[in-house]
Amino acid sequence: MDDQNKNLILATALSFLVILVWFVLFPPPPVEEAAAPDEIVAADGTVLQVEADAPNDVPTPSLLSPQSVEDAVGESARVDIDSPSLIGSLSLTGGRIDDLRLKDYRETLDEDADLVRLLAPVGTAAPYYALHGWVASVGASAEQVPGPATEWSVETGETLSPGSDVVLRWDNGAGLIFRKTFALDDDFLFTVTQSVENTTGADIALRPYGLVARHGEPYQIGFFIQHEGVVRMSDGSMEEINYDDMPDLSTDEGRIEVEENGWIGFSDQYWMTALIPTPGRDFRSTARFANDIYQIETVYPMVTVPAGTTADANSQFFAGAQEWEVIRSYQNDLGIERFLDSIDWGWFFFLTKPIFAVLHWLNGLIGNMGWAIIGLTLIIKALLLPLAYKSFVSMAKMRELQPQMEKLKEAAGDDREKLQKGMMELYRTNKVNPASGCLPILLQIPIFFSLYKVIFVTIELRHAPWVGWINDLSAPDPSSIFNLFGLLPWDAPAPESFLSLVFIGIMPIALGISMWLQQKLNPPVTDPTQRMIFAWMPWVFMFMLGGFASGLVLYWIANNTITFIQQYTIMRSQGVKPDVFGNILGRTKTGSK
Repeated sequence: MDDQNKNLILATALSFLVILVWFVLFPPPPVEEAAAPDEIVAADGTVLQVEADAPNDVPTPSLLSPQSVEDAVGESARVDIDSPSLIGSLSLTGGRIDDLRLKDYRETLDEDADLVRLLAPVGTAAPYYALHGWVASVGASAEQVPGPATEWSVETGETLSPGSDVVLRWDNGAGLIFRKTFALDDDFLFTVTQSVENTTGADIALRPYGLVARHGEPYQIGFFIQHEGVVRMSDGSMEEINYDDMPDLSTDEGRIEVEENGWIGFSDQYWMTALIPTPGRDFRSTARFANDIYQIETVYPMVTVPAGTTADANSQFFAGAQEWEVIRSYQNDLGIERFLDSIDWGWFFFLTKPIFAVLHWLNGLIGNMGWAIIGLTLIIKALLLPLAYKSFVSMAKMRELQPQMEKLKEAAGDDREKLQKGMMELYRTNKVNPASGCLPILLQIPIFFSLYKVIFVTIELRHAPWVGWINDLSAPDPSSIFNLFGLLPWDAPAPESFLSLVFIGIMPIALGISMWLQQKLNPPVTDPTQRMIFAWMPWVFMFMLGGFASGLVLYWIANNTITFIQQYTIMRSQGVKPDVFGNILGRTKTGSK
């Protein structure tokens, strides 16, 4: 491999190293949770705004200290929610879905850890809830339609569960009877049917709406690789809005008139809520920030209800984990256009989507996500094998041309232009492409970042075990040199500690060794500066990747191991006998045909 080719490989590796250093030295600052406000913004600011001294004011959080969820839940009458995936309750005050936990997910790996809480009622430290209602338009005033503080009664049903719907009822005392029917499937989808019965002697016109509100800025992981904030689809167009950008949204930027298909939601790492109008129905999609509340809304066209008739409006509400298979089924079976894109696949979506699809398939086949990652690595290396073979053959030919290159250098002396022309002629004559040796390395970079994205954003790898001590492939290797990998009677440094970057685990060490052995297939380069950089590179990468997700480190180890086997086999097929042990001991003889 000539100096130009070596420099290209070196520049690629160093560029990647700079990115890794930047990730570690300059992480985004953590975002603190904002205090909860003392009022709520409704779907239409001019109609449903709740005054602070209104008779049916929304329960407000204490300005001194927030309530616990249990205390806040106990302040209003409720209907239990219980399904295979969700547990919680909906409040009869406002008919809000505001108490929801996920049965299959816990905050930590401890068996007695709390279930992940998705929604919380007003009065807690971080209220987060969904509300559906009506905006008065013609023939009814704001007081005659249900609002956030309306006290509903249960007409039918006891516990909201799959196959067991709950109907809430409110009579405004002026001839309008409102109902909310809640239905729930086995996963994370609520169906909300709102109806209004007009027993007055005149026609009325109302606009149904749905909203999701989050009081205060939500907790965020604060890492640019993961979008956190609003995600919405409007007639085929996807949009992402970060929480930090919402206060600066103008009315025109935050509001979109959707003609046929769309939805809008809040997307965090692993979890999501989304308002989903009936496909084919037009509506207004709004994202806005006011009074320290982040809010998304879907407001539907005006519904005219003649005297003596009943009108209804249907919509759906997603609240749960961003499970690929579940979200894909909603997209395919219910016609929710591009719902799978609610998962943040990133710029390399054309790679991340198929990579995850194969990984998901392998996990279903094998039953272990760690072995699925190794299987995925084998598939990727098999697909790149023709290119790798061509690359290694080209490198072998260039090694044969090394004596002629040395003669060209001696003949050209300090004339760089003459040397370059002579080398290009030598390459053409022998049909050698000096850049072909770099292509497999360059292709690995987008694949690496795509797999990193998949491991970071997809919930299927959260708390996914592999073998032994690796019980979470989305987290760094928990073992540590600090306690000799568990042999000494003290705990390893916490993952957020600086010491964890120094006292790394077993898998990062295996990564460094695999990279070092891969280098030893070839003798060291002659240039002393390059030789020193290449010698240090495996150990620098070992420490740099020590804090990365163990699933990503596992992929890198598998990739290095398979690459070693491939390169050794191809070199032997070309008559070159790699002297691995000789290169380790510092012997310069490469092997011969």
